[in-house]
Amino acid sequence: MTTTPTESPEAATPPPGSGPAAKTAQAAKVPQGHRRLLTRRDRLTLGLMAGLPTILHVALVWVTALASIALAFTTWDGIGFDSIKWVGLDNFKELFTNNPQFWPAVEHNIIWFVALILIPTPLGLFLAVQLDKNIRFSRVYQTAFFLPVVMSLAVIGFVWQLIYNPDTGLINSLIGANEPGHYIDWIGDPDLNLWAILIAASWRHAGYMMILYLAGLKGVDPSLREASALDGANEWQTFKNVIFPTLRPTNTVVLVVTIIEALRAFDLVFVFNKGAEGTELLSILVTNNIIGESSRIGYGSAIAVVLLVISLVVIIPYLIATFRKERRA
Repeated sequence: MTTTPTESPEAATPPPGSGPAAKTAQAAKVPQGHRRLLTRRDRLTLGLMAGLPTILHVALVWVTALASIALAFTTWDGIGFDSIKWVGLDNFKELFTNNPQFWPAVEHNIIWFVALILIPTPLGLFLAVQLDKNIRFSRVYQTAFFLPVVMSLAVIGFVWQLIYNPDTGLINSLIGANEPGHYIDWIGDPDLNLWAILIAASWRHAGYMMILYLAGLKGVDPSLREASALDGANEWQTFKNVIFPTLRPTNTVVLVVTIIEALRAFDLVFVFNKGAEGTELLSILVTNNIIGESSRIGYGSAIAVVLLVISLVVIIPYLIATFRKERRA
């Protein structure tokens, strides 16, 4: 009699990890080589997106800046590189001693800065405080006050030229100074033109300051206002003793931005009268010496280097303070 061997349940059940699903999972775990996360097309696109802006930035900013610093110690009329001659500090000596327009331009840049600090900056702060109260149509007011910042300075110059026109301008028409013998030449009078241009610049700068201060006010802790109100402080006392001290970082940004705006002022003056008759600025002197029939690129570069040094005196301490604050945080 032949007996058929029987398998036990343990033998009939396949061992764990030997089924088709387990084999598939094990095969998936087997390394199949280095898989590239980016395709060749992706790497090419990323290289173009990051490489082209970097190349343009280096070429148009850093290379030109370093070239201007090097040319400040040379004389060059812009025709052929063979005409470049090394003169050392002669350009700077002539600039500080023999240029009758240099020191008036420095004075005008200082006046520009003082005027922007004293007129549009407090006005921008006042507008920001009012808009921070969430009054009706606050968005409309913000747009209206910020619109001049969005507009080109050249366009602003043309608009204010129409306002200052001695014959048909708005101001002379309102005060009755548009009649023969009573004209007020706001642009041609050396005693008035700089202040007239500063009013136009302040009109634009006030909207810029308003946005900066409004952003700072939005970051103030509301509990500070509530605590001040519980102590019996009125609105002015709350702002002076509680709110304004918390705006110290914003005030630093405002100061740096205003200094930079005063140093790089160019568009409005050039549109009005190209920096003549009492409106000389350092930026105008740079342009007049580099661009023109008798261009003195080396001399104009020396003026640009002076402007760069003045800017760095302001920017470097600000950057140092910012980096220190980030490290502490």
